[in-house]
Amino acid sequence: MPRATLDLNTSTSEVEKFLERPIMRTTITTLIIANALVLGILTYRASFTPGVVSLLEFLDNAITWFFVAEIALKLYVYRWQFFRDGWNVFDFSVIAISLVPGASAFTVLRALRVLRVLRLLRFVPMMKRITEALLKSIPGMGAILAVIILVIYVGAVMATNMYGNTVNAEVHDMFGALPDSALTLFQLMTMDGWSEILGAVTDDGHPYAWIFFIVFIFVGSFAILNLFIALVVEALTNEQKAALDEQMMSLEAALEDRMSEAHSSSESIEDALEQVEEELEEAETGRVEIMKLLVEMRAEIQSLKVMIAERPR
Repeated sequence: MPRATLDLNTSTSEVEKFLERPIMRTTITTLIIANALVLGILTYRASFTPGVVSLLEFLDNAITWFFVAEIALKLYVYRWQFFRDGWNVFDFSVIAISLVPGASAFTVLRALRVLRVLRLLRFVPMMKRITEALLKSIPGMGAILAVIILVIYVGAVMATNMYGNTVNAEVHDMFGALPDSALTLFQLMTMDGWSEILGAVTDDGHPYAWIFFIVFIFVGSFAILNLFIALVVEALTNEQKAALDEQMMSLEAALEDRMSEAHSSSESIEDALEQVEEELEEAETGRVEIMKLLVEMRAEIQSLKVMIAERPR
């Protein structure tokens, strides 16, 4: 069998052609959605009869083995090239987890069957584009995360020193130690119950604590956390721009092919016209020669007539 490629626009065998058909991708997408519904319904198994539960589990297993057959065919067609695509590795891992037995030792892994639903991220183009943009923004997110950790650490040291030395049990639980202060400030950064935290510290004898809290909220929540959004938006914009550039390149390539075909066809027409013109010239030349021959034959005929008329009787 010829070596297959991961390019969806070309195929070197009937099996590869079958796997890359749009109807196959549509079928897999439909089965993923159906499997997600089945797994969701199975969470209410206590409310159904054993027959219904058995039917749902049969559907779940049937869909799982369909996915196993799909992965097996892809491994047969693409061989080791299959693992060069990150999405293929993700599909292989998810399906492999689905085959883990349901024993108690593997209960957690068995629960991860629902990860099969995430295969929609690959088969829905818009979801795939967003996911790839998020993955590309991970390095930048790491830098922002380091800044957040640094800000929380500095704020936790300050808060522990300012509010940790107290007899108030509530405030002591929030700021009595460095880890407690860091956890409280992280909660503050997410804007979860910040007014209750501020109220407890203020009532503990720190009337100007609002200055520290407001500054931390502005720096940690409004400024740094919004950098995540800006980073994701930038990644999505770059991904969209790359997709548009790819479409433009495809259109330009198609236009060049059309222009090349038109140029070739125009050259063919010009060659044909030149050939016809040459044939017409040859025909014209032949016609002139024929006319000269007819004139000469006519002159000879006239000479013969004269000779016959002058011959004695």
